Amino acid sequence: MYNNLRITGLASGIDTETMISNLMKAERLRLDRAEADKQILVWKQELYNGINKDFANFILDTRKDFGLTTVTSTGTLLSNSYENLNWVKKATSSNESTATVSATAKAVNGTYSVNVQNLADGVTLASTDSISGTNSKENLATQFGLSDTDTIEFTITTDKGFKEFSFLGTNTMTDVVNAINSAKVKTANDKEIPLGVKAMYDPTIDRFFLQTTETGKDASIEIDTTAGSVGEAFIGKLNLNATYYTHETDSNGKHIEAKNIGEFTVNTKYQGANAIISFAGATGIERSSNQFTINGIDFNLKTTGEFNVTVDTDVDKVYEKIDNFVKKYNELVEKSNNLLTEKQYRDYKPLTAEQKKDMDKKDVELWEEKAKSGLLRSDEITSRTMQNIRRGMYDKVDKVNGSYDLITKIGITTEKFVSGSIGGKLTIDEAKLKTALKEDANGVLELLFKEPDYKSLGIDPYAEEGSLSWEQLESKRKNSGIVTRLYDNMIQGMQSIIEKAGTGDDSNLYRNVKSNMLIDFVTKHGSISLIDKDVLQMERKIDDINDYLVRKEDSYYQQFAAMEKAISQMNQQSPWLTQQFSGR
Repeated sequence: MYNNLRITGLASGIDTETMISNLMKAERLRLDRAEADKQILVWKQELYNGINKDFANFILDTRKDFGLTTVTSTGTLLSNSYENLNWVKKATSSNESTATVSATAKAVNGTYSVNVQNLADGVTLASTDSISGTNSKENLATQFGLSDTDTIEFTITTDKGFKEFSFLGTNTMTDVVNAINSAKVKTANDKEIPLGVKAMYDPTIDRFFLQTTETGKDASIEIDTTAGSVGEAFIGKLNLNATYYTHETDSNGKHIEAKNIGEFTVNTKYQGANAIISFAGATGIERSSNQFTINGIDFNLKTTGEFNVTVDTDVDKVYEKIDNFVKKYNELVEKSNNLLTEKQYRDYKPLTAEQKKDMDKKDVELWEEKAKSGLLRSDEITSRTMQNIRRGMYDKVDKVNGSYDLITKIGITTEKFVSGSIGGKLTIDEAKLKTALKEDANGVLELLFKEPDYKSLGIDPYAEEGSLSWEQLESKRKNSGIVTRLYDNMIQGMQSIIEKAGTGDDSNLYRNVKSNMLIDFVTKHGSISLIDKDVLQMERKIDDINDYLVRKEDSYYQQFAAMEKAISQMNQQSPWLTQQFSGR
């Protein structure tokens, strides 16, 4: 603004400050309009960011609720991942003290007999007596009668690999335990992995323990030392007993495991045991762990013995999941419909700073609520996104193996039309959906969550949709399940909104929906949205207007200053003229 001292009105008596202020009010109308236009752009951007956040949270929340959290880098579900859902089938064990069970969607309904003959186990080495006696536990030398310079060397070999250890008499049992537990070995591809054993020493009972971290007949421990060495003497003073298993094969080729407990010997390999069960008439099934899956049934073995597993579709649970999805979808439809049909109040323009000064906070909020209303009315991007989503809901799903290829066949249809609404909400025929679930639950899941066979369609599953031809895109959509298709259509709409309005403060939210969602926005658009560009252009216009207003105000002051000078000169000349005329 004009910084020089302005003294006006002294000669004329005119209130030039007020006159210039009134003149500038008319000039500032252009600035007010430009700032209002900028504010509308900012509000639109906020509304776009809001609906996009709703889309993102809908996808993330429903994926989580369905258990569809394993996705490709493009944000699509892994092929047939719906078969691993654990809420579709319910499995019960007739003897939960022997085993507990659960089931995934791929489990076949029925009752299966199970006989647990052996549990999976690892190898355990444990001190049978105090290892220090009355000696001090200050360090290995005092604890085991060694000298400080003695070197204790031994090698531990497991099914993961081997590790050589070396300790001095000045080390402690804590050092030994920590070294074993942090030991790493290299795999064939040069990757480092844990050695596969866990060491413990309890000084209160003065006992040492060493056990495999995994179970199974491949889990093993072997401690090698040189005969007559300090290392052999050290291992001997640990007073170890071994709990392990021997393995034989009978005349029929059947694997036999026998549990043994005996004194530990160095340079000897000790093995664990596999779980051995029979399942539905199939005998001699071996697993390295007591937790495993057979035919979609998850087992957690506890003891040996017999029990039955019963698998059935959890119709109520599946219905609940689908019903929750539909409710969340309808909430989203209502939000978008409200934005697209919201009344516009054209007489409510953004308030200027001066106008806000004369209003209380509540009145400002109410005014701005009206001013923001209808800014996305009939918005093309939001309308197109919701139309694509709705169309995808009712299109046929191609190449299904189950009984259903249309959502209407499982009892899900559009709500009856209501005047004044865009529509699009879903409604469920509970009886029809539950009947479909009882008759072909996997068919319902396939209809909802099917992934296209990318290989047969000649499509890269990791390709961006923008890189696909129209034919490839249509093939992908036609071969996608209803929910999968909905997510794809929604994500495509979200990307269009991001190009229009940016990400706001929610970049990570969008990356959680689809890890590379923002790549095009960053690489092609430099993270600058179309509205960002319009706002920047408007800010430049506002700066230009402000510069003009400064010059204009300065011009008024100069004009009035010139007038004041002229009047002052006239006032100074007036007595002289009067004297001249009066003297004649």
